[in-house]
Amino acid sequence: MSQNNNPSYGSATDEDVIDLGALLGVLWRRKLLILACMVVMGALGAFYAISVAVPKYRATTVVLLDASGQQLLDLSSVLPSLGTDSEAINTEVEILKSRRLLERVVNVAGLTEDPEFNATLRPADFKDKLKAALTGEKPEPATLQEQEAGTINALLERISVRNIPNTYVLQITLETEDAQKSATIADTMAEQYILYQMDVKFEATKDASEWLTSRVADLKLELEQAEARVSAFSTNSEAVSIESVQALDRQLKESRDRLQTTRATFAEAERQLATLTALETASDQDKAEQAGDSRLMTLWRQTGSSPAFDAQFSQLLARAQLQVQRTGAQVQSLAASIEEREVEIATQSDEIIQLQQLSREAEASRLLYEYFLGRLKETAAQEGIQQADSRILSNAVLPSGPSEPRKSLILAMSLILGGMLGCGAALLLEMRQKGYRQSSDLEADTGLRVMGQIPLLPSRSRRDGLDYLADKPTSAAAEAVRNLRTSVLLSGVDKTPQVIMSTSSLPGEGKTTVSFALAQNLVGLGKKVLLVEGDIRRLVFSQYLNVTDAKGLKSVLAGDVALSEAVIHDKILGADILVSEPSTENAADILSSQRFLDFLKTAREAYDFVIIDTPPVLVVPDARVVAQHVDVVLFTVHWDKTSKTQVRDSLRMFETVGVTVNGLVLNQIDPKGMKRYGYGDAYGAYGSYGTKYYTN
Repeated sequence: MSQNNNPSYGSATDEDVIDLGALLGVLWRRKLLILACMVVMGALGAFYAISVAVPKYRATTVVLLDASGQQLLDLSSVLPSLGTDSEAINTEVEILKSRRLLERVVNVAGLTEDPEFNATLRPADFKDKLKAALTGEKPEPATLQEQEAGTINALLERISVRNIPNTYVLQITLETEDAQKSATIADTMAEQYILYQMDVKFEATKDASEWLTSRVADLKLELEQAEARVSAFSTNSEAVSIESVQALDRQLKESRDRLQTTRATFAEAERQLATLTALETASDQDKAEQAGDSRLMTLWRQTGSSPAFDAQFSQLLARAQLQVQRTGAQVQSLAASIEEREVEIATQSDEIIQLQQLSREAEASRLLYEYFLGRLKETAAQEGIQQADSRILSNAVLPSGPSEPRKSLILAMSLILGGMLGCGAALLLEMRQKGYRQSSDLEADTGLRVMGQIPLLPSRSRRDGLDYLADKPTSAAAEAVRNLRTSVLLSGVDKTPQVIMSTSSLPGEGKTTVSFALAQNLVGLGKKVLLVEGDIRRLVFSQYLNVTDAKGLKSVLAGDVALSEAVIHDKILGADILVSEPSTENAADILSSQRFLDFLKTAREAYDFVIIDTPPVLVVPDARVVAQHVDVVLFTVHWDKTSKTQVRDSLRMFETVGVTVNGLVLNQIDPKGMKRYGYGDAYGAYGSYGTKYYTN
């Protein structure tokens, strides 16, 4: 048999590459589905926007923050002020959304009495009814506190506050079901925000006044106590001033100088006394020379040793002793005086230091008291002239129309969503496609040639299909069979194929009809054709020929009848047909026998073409047995039905026995389905221009 040199069917695709053209082709083929999804979603969106959605009205009040910080009095240390950085402005935005401020708005605007904000005033919805029905419990009525909390939550959901970039302007936007209500509540919120700022300042001023009053009283008492301590200390202290201490210090210095001089004199007197005392036992000459007295020296020279000389020496010694006693007493007196003066100076210095400390404490208390007294007076004056840090720049304008629902946006989003759903559904359906719709896909997936593309025959029975091909020789189906015939005849390299086998993956794919149609077409060339029913197990030829109990393949192989006697000649088909008979033998064994090979040899000699219709490959091994001895193997694939896995498995089974399928037949193509999938204009026999050539 001839072998196909095409590449393996598993190597023709690359699943990692996304074919954008193919993807767009899928979407284009499913354009009606996508359009239908867009129409449905658009209709739902329009219905929601017109009939279901509740109109919402949006109003905006503009508030200007006063970042200059100008006040009648500079009380920045007492009162909170608005900063100028982005953090301070963002803080004001959060204050506008704070529950404390919203509570004031709820109370002033009476929103707890509004069913739009107070859910407890609205009738029970389906969710509440379902919950009550399932649990059998009736919901307990909400308390006033719970109603107020729920109202604040509802108001918080309906407001938005934003700062216009690079400005001190805040926009307060409120959205409700009523235009007037939106404008009123937006203005109320701005007013309450300003009043809230003033209240905060008033409370801060009041608290500061109370604290300053208490603090000033305490400071006054402390000042009085400090001054009393200074006065009492001054009364009980001997120190007059620091000048008196300085005078005592000068006197002390003078006394120390005198003491030093007196001590020198005392030392000299002691030395003189010691000298004279030592000379009492010396000679008169030594006394005169060493006593250091000029008068004594004169007496020595005049009289020598004499009573006058002795009297003078004794007088000199007595005078030296007296000098020592007198200067010693002076030294002691001066030392005692200096010690007393030092004690007096130290005492008075300590007292002056204590007095100075008490005076400083009293002065500090006085300054602190005066400062806080001034702050108290300023704070008291500020209580009546409070200014807010913001003002209303623009009141809310009554909305001329609802801000929601935005019908055009809803419709556009619905159409876009519908398109997305349609595209998703189209891709999902395409992903779920298991069969083949185009011959190019079949060739790319298998690596084999598609020799024929045969449309679905307009018939109710198998025989009607053959009659249709015979009655409509110029129909698209007949021309498709001729194209198959041409491909088969030209598939041989050196010679025209003679024995042709037809098979498929599973029953019901039309391989038998293809065999009959091909045989009928080959007869049209004036050739002698034999059609053999190789499906010994199923025996479907009787549905085409309406014959029973005819001798067939089994009888020919057994030698009971000759081939020429067993064949049935059909006038409409124009070919000889050899049917099969019921057999208890295994069909694969029969087809593998030498008798079957001899039969094929005989058929080759007797006929120009022999077509063998074999069972499906995935069901029984008969087709793989017969394929070993034929020239061409035709494999029929049911359009949009035979799965890719079935085709691959079937071809792989042929490869296991060393047989390569020569060609594929895409059978039972539905022209309406081709148009529905967008292929109607892509294939000649099924395109609109085919009507110029075919008569169906």
